[in-house]
Amino acid sequence: MREIVLDTETTGFEPSEGDRVVEIGAVELFNHLPTGRTYHQYINPKRNMPEAAFNVHGLSEEFLSDKPVFKDIAQEFIDFIKDSKLVIHNASFDMKFLNAELGWVNRPALPMNQAIDTLAIARRKFPGSPASLDALCRRFGIDNSSRTLHGALLDSEILAEVYLELVGGRQPDLVLSGPEVKTTKDGAPSADWRPAPRPKPLASRLSETEKAAHETFIAALGADALWLKET
Repeated sequence: MREIVLDTETTGFEPSEGDRVVEIGAVELFNHLPTGRTYHQYINPKRNMPEAAFNVHGLSEEFLSDKPVFKDIAQEFIDFIKDSKLVIHNASFDMKFLNAELGWVNRPALPMNQAIDTLAIARRKFPGSPASLDALCRRFGIDNSSRTLHGALLDSEILAEVYLELVGGRQPDLVLSGPEVKTTKDGAPSADWRPAPRPKPLASRLSETEKAAHETFIAALGADALWLKET
């Protein structure tokens, strides 16, 4: 299962009022494990940078002036995310901006059901508690000391750790060590990779004394005991 943890930085809050995406950062997960593959791009918004936005992410008009416009990076971005689920904190905000940018260059919008909103997950899991990224880092003991300003790639890396905690840790299905993942030359998980069965079943840890005690217990329950029914 491939997922992309994603964040954007923008010039403001509303693309309908002329605000634009100025940075995209993304981290690839495969079966809830980071693969090491990332995507990061600064984007020239072709407009001024409001002071309020600059105070959040520190990206100035001058810094962005020689960066590519969205049209020039759109295909590369789409090729990276493909149809994978997009893990985003406050997904409606980022999806609104990404779809506005895609629409302006005549590309199809990303469906909202492609996004997993970690803000919504956190609010369901911890009702009434703060659910910002910083608050969740404090809750889970995740070091975000390098987050003096918002940055799309850094925030994606931090969000990946938060997301894995929200869904139950780095391996939420209680698989303590997964099989080796086959990769392509560029480090991406191979499309035909599938988990392999365990070559040798684990030995039973049930002692003979425990087994006998269990059989005695079942016998005392009578013929309707659950353990005697066929599945």
